Amino acid sequence: MTKQVGDSIFWVDQLNDFGRRRQPCFFIIDFEMKHVQIVAFENMQDIYLNFNGKELGQFPLAHSKNPPTSLTKFPIDYRNYLGQFMTLQQHIKYGNTFLLNLTHKTPITCALSLSEIFSNTTAKYKLLYKDEFVMFSPECFVKIKEDQIFSYPMKGTINADVPNAREILLADTKEMAEHYTIVDLIRNDLSQVSKKVSVTKFRYIDEIKTSDSTLLQVSSEIKGDLGVDWQDQLGSLFHKLLPAGSISGAPKDKTVNIIKELELIDRGFYTGVAGIFDGVSVDSAVCIRFIEKEAGQLFFRSGCGITSMSNPELEYQEMIDKIYVPIA
Repeated sequence: MTKQVGDSIFWVDQLNDFGRRRQPCFFIIDFEMKHVQIVAFENMQDIYLNFNGKELGQFPLAHSKNPPTSLTKFPIDYRNYLGQFMTLQQHIKYGNTFLLNLTHKTPITCALSLSEIFSNTTAKYKLLYKDEFVMFSPECFVKIKEDQIFSYPMKGTINADVPNAREILLADTKEMAEHYTIVDLIRNDLSQVSKKVSVTKFRYIDEIKTSDSTLLQVSSEIKGDLGVDWQDQLGSLFHKLLPAGSISGAPKDKTVNIIKELELIDRGFYTGVAGIFDGVSVDSAVCIRFIEKEAGQLFFRSGCGITSMSNPELEYQEMIDKIYVPIA
């Protein structure tokens, strides 16, 4: 059974129905919550995923021993980026937002096809969707197991080659404030669907290997207690939590409106959420580290969080640094 719908209430009801029947399914919800696909495991076609070692889908995949990893980036001109940045700073000054994840769509050339990128990259969450896009996301959205919900917001990035990179990242005032903001936002989001919400791990560092470097990223763990039979409200639960706070900002509603003003085009499945429900538990990812194909051209979507303390040159460079394929 496949449902691709534009009405938010309809997709919520459909996902609730899968939950009530405890029927395993894959689901993907776009950032704007306009285009949602829900597919029973046995009906997945041209969709292949590997979420934390769990593989699903039917696709002829081939792993290359020494794949070419060259990737050329054609980022937005810095002057244009600076114009967006200064407009955003005005919104921050007037109190319309105090953290916004500004993203861009960068044309790239790459020696690998989408399926080859999927086959040869390493990531916690990998998804190849109908030869339309591939993602290799390091960021969990929520996990649900044993009637508890967990979230792992990720904020703060640095190249590991920088001397004393870990110390610099953890001591960075701007990155620290941004992380505090997102953790507080996610904690409030989880409070809408669960009880006894707490931060169980705060600001720990993950390493992410790429074809030409290693990135360090800061995450936290937040958990809450769900009631029994939470599966009956699976769609309603995700509707309350979306869009993901880590890739929108705070306050969420006003910030999403500013994103639409600044970015001009829909994000689509980029920065949406993809998940699997096995009838008992849920694992889901934020759709970042995202390459899409349009009319034969590849585009890499990337972004970073902007606050009043942001340096435009550093944020511009971080947006570019996140354009990579994780092939060590």
